[in-house]
Amino acid sequence: MQMQTLTLRGVPSARCAAPPPASSGPCALRVPRSLRRRRPRSLRASASLEQKVKEVAGSPVPSAGKSSQATRRDVRNIAIVAHVDHGKTTLVDSMLRQAKVFRDNQVVQERIMDSNDLERERGITILSKNTSITYKGTKINIIDTPGHSDFGGEVERVLNMVEGVLLVVDSVEGPMPQTRFVLKKALEFGHAVVVVVNKIDRPTARPEFVVNSTFELFIELNATDEQCDFQTVYASGIKGKAGLSPENLADDLGPLFEAILRCIPEPRIEKDGALQMLVSNTEYDEHKGRIAIGRLHAGELQRGMEVKVCTPDDACRVGKVSELFVYQNFSRVPVESVSAGDICAVCGMNDIMIGETIADKITGTPLPTIKVEEPTVRMSFSINTSPFVGREGKYVTSRNLRDRLYRELERNLAMKVEDGETADTFLVSGRGTLHLTILIENMRREGYEFMIGPPKVINKTVDGKLLEPYEIAAVEVPEEHMGSVVELLGKRRGQMVNMEASGPEGTTLLKYKIPTRGLIGLRNAILTASRGRAILNTIFDSYGSWAGDLSSRDQGSLVAFEDGSTTSYALLNAQERGLLFVQPGQDVYKGQIVGIHQRPGDLAINVCKKKAATNVRSNKETTVVLDEPLSYSLDDCIEFIQEDELVEVTPSSIRMCKNPKISKKK
Repeated sequence: MQMQTLTLRGVPSARCAAPPPASSGPCALRVPRSLRRRRPRSLRASASLEQKVKEVAGSPVPSAGKSSQATRRDVRNIAIVAHVDHGKTTLVDSMLRQAKVFRDNQVVQERIMDSNDLERERGITILSKNTSITYKGTKINIIDTPGHSDFGGEVERVLNMVEGVLLVVDSVEGPMPQTRFVLKKALEFGHAVVVVVNKIDRPTARPEFVVNSTFELFIELNATDEQCDFQTVYASGIKGKAGLSPENLADDLGPLFEAILRCIPEPRIEKDGALQMLVSNTEYDEHKGRIAIGRLHAGELQRGMEVKVCTPDDACRVGKVSELFVYQNFSRVPVESVSAGDICAVCGMNDIMIGETIADKITGTPLPTIKVEEPTVRMSFSINTSPFVGREGKYVTSRNLRDRLYRELERNLAMKVEDGETADTFLVSGRGTLHLTILIENMRREGYEFMIGPPKVINKTVDGKLLEPYEIAAVEVPEEHMGSVVELLGKRRGQMVNMEASGPEGTTLLKYKIPTRGLIGLRNAILTASRGRAILNTIFDSYGSWAGDLSSRDQGSLVAFEDGSTTSYALLNAQERGLLFVQPGQDVYKGQIVGIHQRPGDLAINVCKKKAATNVRSNKETTVVLDEPLSYSLDDCIEFIQEDELVEVTPSSIRMCKNPKISKKK
């Protein structure tokens, strides 16, 4: 019988999370339950515990019995997860550069993995993406994931393809709401976790606090003792440096690569078993059609072979692999065959969906399908009925709208589409307003023209009680603006969970449990109350009792009185009634919202009125000084509109208007 040893290090940053019992390597020994105990919050290894572990390592290890499963030592599969803006994509950039993925003279832009235009404009990751590097003969498949809570479905999907995660945490902020979400999902899958304290070069970095807070988060999420004994790496993603202590960083990311090889388990495979591959993602290529992406769990996949595509509850169908790719560096490389344990891309099955299994044609069986959490926010999509319909858009019919929305479901598992009350209305449900806003923005750039209603939360009725979704809101706000922000959150039925100082910058971190309804329009309100200095982050928590009525928007809308083109003369009088969205010479129509009324209730105004031409002298143009009109983005418009209002979305314009159907009912 072979002896196994376990290596423990005496510093808090050099711990290694133990993989599942069947894995091999220095971390494979599982300590008997009688010897386990909670580690102290300082993360310092106990000398007595090390002695007991050594005793166990020297004793015979019981045999686990014969198993057909094996491991691939030349492959590691990892996902990089973190809260938004904690530096995941920048860290991947440095990993790719140091792995010599690019030529020495190649011009490479920042945030290479954010290839989508919207991702670059907003500075966030929206879609998960695959790449790979080779380090010391081992291929490391890397999946960059979104950090925003609204795109949690992307994170849940890709965790099926990996054995471990790099949890990136900011060296100042520490664990944030989305950190809790992604870590919870990783722990539920049983994945090993390597914690990367990023941005360690910040002047206000507090690594000891961040590591302790992360450890406490592991405890709160009921992590096992092996998972709590995580490896910690300190890094500066933008400088491409890493180390096992914050004061001693290497000149490159070598310590991070070594931690991945040492602490991320090797893929467990059934090399001689029947073919099985769970489709975790799909892409589309104009020449190749739909491309299925996933990790091969068992068997060997070959180009040109016939396979069976099936799910646990549906009838199976036969397909053929026309092309086969693996990820090498920053591109897909065609291959003739792929062995179990690797991540690959398969072409040839244009009807394949996420969650389906590519299995052996004769003996293959489906894997459990992918399940994600239910959506919490719903919005109505309908055809454009304004007088300006068809001026700017290419796709304007209900058939175009229906086809595009249902096509989105093929890759966006966290979204749902239902038919509305009329044939030209559809109800789209998602994780949050940002989740739906990204879809709307993509559609308008593709040439679609449509109208959307205000966001509404999805309630549930359990045992006769009405329940609504609640979220945890974390607000970082300067102390001088804390009073107004607290008052604002209180009006929206928020309940304070925690309040603590956030770093030496004089900011306070407020944590609230608040109904999802209260978050609609909250971001802009908090920015106004804090003069743009507050930061709001949210994450879904649970369903709770109905919180009661919430105070809605305090101000009404200024509505155009007639169709026409705006004039300086009319806008000069109109701006005394409130803040305007329009400027002189702009076409408007009756019912369009042209501004914010300074009082509650709507007010119809004439913004197209021209100065009367009675005689030459009185018709002389006078100097008119107008205020700068407000510039509202798509996100702002969605948060602004009320129950009886709509947002008109076209490729060139975003307008708000009153809903004519509700106006007629009134």
